[in-house]
Amino acid sequence: MAEVLPLRALHYDLRAVGSLDAVTAPPYDVVDSDMRAELAAHSPFNVVEIDLPVAPGGDDPYLHAQTTFEAWRQQGIVVKDREPALWAATQEFEMPDGERRTRRGFLCRVRVEDYGPGRIRPHERTQPGPKEDRLRLTRATRANLSPIFSLFPDPEGAAWAALEPASASNVPFGSATDAEGTTTTIWRCADEAAIATVRDLLSDRELLIADGHHRYETARVYADEVGGEGEHRYTLMFLCSMSDPGLTVLPTHRLLTGVDDGRRDALRAALEASFDTTPVERDALAPSDANDPKVSFGYLDAFERRPMRLTLRDPGIADRVLPGRSSAYRHLDTALLEALILKEALGMSEDDIARQAGVAYVKRAADAVAAVESGSADAAFLLRATPVEQARAVAEAGESMPPKSTFFHPKVPTGLLFNPLE
Repeated sequence: MAEVLPLRALHYDLRAVGSLDAVTAPPYDVVDSDMRAELAAHSPFNVVEIDLPVAPGGDDPYLHAQTTFEAWRQQGIVVKDREPALWAATQEFEMPDGERRTRRGFLCRVRVEDYGPGRIRPHERTQPGPKEDRLRLTRATRANLSPIFSLFPDPEGAAWAALEPASASNVPFGSATDAEGTTTTIWRCADEAAIATVRDLLSDRELLIADGHHRYETARVYADEVGGEGEHRYTLMFLCSMSDPGLTVLPTHRLLTGVDDGRRDALRAALEASFDTTPVERDALAPSDANDPKVSFGYLDAFERRPMRLTLRDPGIADRVLPGRSSAYRHLDTALLEALILKEALGMSEDDIARQAGVAYVKRAADAVAAVESGSADAAFLLRATPVEQARAVAEAGESMPPKSTFFHPKVPTGLLFNPLE
């Protein structure tokens, strides 16, 4: 059972930093060096100074994070609440087609558990490198700096109904608008009745991690490393109902690179053997019907430059290349593409895929097409978004999806709140 509790949050004193706009950042794994420099230029207190630490003179970055965070707390830049609270949150954002949506949820702390039925489920694979980095950072700061994004079943919307009065009647603690125009607003809710309602509601619900698998597994290692009971047994989460009308999953498209003559022949043979092909216009390359049970992709390569729709000819092909997998997994577009094309036809290993050796990822269909047309990629597979229920079914089967199978949009910013672990 999920144990969801309020937290005595550490947070920025907005009188000292001006606004959340200046100090928040996207999650660490989407921030490159140029973006980090831009964020750091907004404020000397931007969260990248501790979440993506860079020490002057090439010194230990984790020690830099530790001393910086301690200095901020001593100087009153970051302060701690006296009483525990849940934090209602909304994110107003724009879809690729211009539609405006609002996603609703709340920030809290959740007891760290082993993965399993009735508790917490993952849905994507993790890699050791990011976990080691996040573990060293957690040891240094003794805090969760960035919330894990998780989902829970709540078809009636009861959790948000309990917290909505806090957002409707109170002045928000703060809001932050990122470079993509997403505005995240948070409200502190210390109402004991509302907190009790949310705790009781979540006590028998299973959580599905949407984003932050590496951070969750780091929290689990850290909790066991410290041992015993205490604040370190909990981690910071943003929770959102699976039925929230603003919950949005976007696709991530695949680019192939390094396709030599031999691989090109193998790729062509695999496509001809397994897929029916239909010519389409370039602006219709990305398949849009997520509920169509047939696996399909948009496809464009730099050799023939003919935009095509590929539809799996026979479901038995998925059974052959994904033996022993659940029905939910065999119906994943990303799983079939990985097994049939990346591994079988092109000979990639899981390590190759994890290191992005020969495969790259882009969010926008137009960027995938442009990469092929410019020659920076040899071929592009354009995918559909994976429905939330399909991700949940794979997780309930005890399986993890291939990398970049889901892109929950937008990301939850880092720096809204911190969860102290001591």
